[in-house]
Amino acid sequence: MAATNSSPSLDILVRGPEGFSLWNGPPFSNGQPSIKVETVACSNAKYSDDGSRLMVTKSGSTVSIYDCGTTKEIRSFEVPNILAAALSPRGTYLQTFQKASTPQEKNVVLWSIETGDPVYQQFQKNMTKTTWPSIRFCSDESVACRMATNEIQFFNCVDFSKGITNRLRVPGVAAVELSKDPGSHVAVYVPESKGVPASVQIYSCAKDSQSQPLARRSFFRCSSVQLSWNRGSTGLLILVQSDVDKTNQSYYGESKLNYLTTDGSHEGLVPLRKEGPVHDVQWSCTGSEFAVVYGVMPAKATVFDKKCNPLLELGTGPYNTIRWNPKGRFLCLAGFGNLPGHMVFWDYAEKKQLASTKAEWSVTSEWSPDGRYFMTATTAPRLQIDNGIKIFLYNGSLYFEKMFEKLYQAEWKPVSPDRFGEIAELIKSVESLKVIETKPQGQGSKSTQASTKTTSSNPPAQKAAGAYRPPHAKQAALAQAELFGESQAEGLSKNALRNKKEK
Repeated sequence: MAATNSSPSLDILVRGPEGFSLWNGPPFSNGQPSIKVETVACSNAKYSDDGSRLMVTKSGSTVSIYDCGTTKEIRSFEVPNILAAALSPRGTYLQTFQKASTPQEKNVVLWSIETGDPVYQQFQKNMTKTTWPSIRFCSDESVACRMATNEIQFFNCVDFSKGITNRLRVPGVAAVELSKDPGSHVAVYVPESKGVPASVQIYSCAKDSQSQPLARRSFFRCSSVQLSWNRGSTGLLILVQSDVDKTNQSYYGESKLNYLTTDGSHEGLVPLRKEGPVHDVQWSCTGSEFAVVYGVMPAKATVFDKKCNPLLELGTGPYNTIRWNPKGRFLCLAGFGNLPGHMVFWDYAEKKQLASTKAEWSVTSEWSPDGRYFMTATTAPRLQIDNGIKIFLYNGSLYFEKMFEKLYQAEWKPVSPDRFGEIAELIKSVESLKVIETKPQGQGSKSTQASTKTTSSNPPAQKAAGAYRPPHAKQAALAQAELFGESQAEGLSKNALRNKKEK
């Protein structure tokens, strides 16, 4: 989809028992989203990384591909006994995994979506979260590779019919992570074996530079690793996890965060200042800093630069989740899963906390591509009751809430953040109008309470609320409250505001 001068719209995919539908995302003109695509029966739906294509599994053997620009179905594939499917980052290829009856059957197929024909086929005995998708692509699909026994195999992405073009020998390799932007390096994980420690090694994807690793990190007591590349492919975060914590501090085992750079300038542990597990770690969109939530509860959160120097302390609390917005301007620090759902919103550019609120029972959480909205969802099968969606503004105000009898999936359609303008002008206009004083749109008493907490925790709003307003200004405020979805009962008196502040 070609870029335009105006910012693209935001879309939300919502899937329930009947199938998926597409909503027009915020801002909502009348407080409610409009339906862009009516419900389509399916058992699964997934966007390509760039948001250009949508893969929909309609039955036990049918996979349909939709063009997200026209919202029309452009291709359908019949794949008997299908167990998994995945789109390439730009939606050029569909990769499917079928149940194989014999080793001679090539059960992993890479299909061209444009022609509908298979361009590559191979046999794979089984599929796990670590080994699927079998063929990995970088963001622009210029590099593709797969993990095989004791080696990494690279393909000619222009013509897959040429098969494997070169092989990188890595004895014992158990996991790979190809850098995305650009696809210049590949990280490989070799588990501990016969007294030899586990290791993660970084290799160049260039054929002439693959003989020796550019960086290497070894460690004992390693059951699994999570590998996370930054944008720019210059740094790799390695979360090493062990099933057993020998210090007996955690029932869930032990975790350590390591950091490697492709130029060899850094190799070692990230200096975390509190003992305990690493709950979450995420790079910013710039690739120059990352945020970590770590330590025994109450957990600590810190932002580090790419040399592992701490840049900003985000405090402590019942947190296990960190989310950068796609512009790198805002952070949401939250406690989901078995935690009560506390959220704190930070303005990273100004190094200040904006607000705190709650989103109980949240299973998924994600910033919108333009960085202005934060959506949480309570979904099945993780939770069978209280399923629903909440959308918050970047400052923590609850903007929208909707409950479902059963909800399986809710996610933003991916769009490149570069296609949206900066949020600075919006912030200035919001602050000048003091929109933060008003409570946002929501449904039910819980949303009202969450909005009240958000508003009262924001110092500028407190100061403005305490100022004297003549009667005609109070009437204007009530009109403004109706405009933003408040009831007139929410226009509080000075004494009520003081009581609320004391509480």
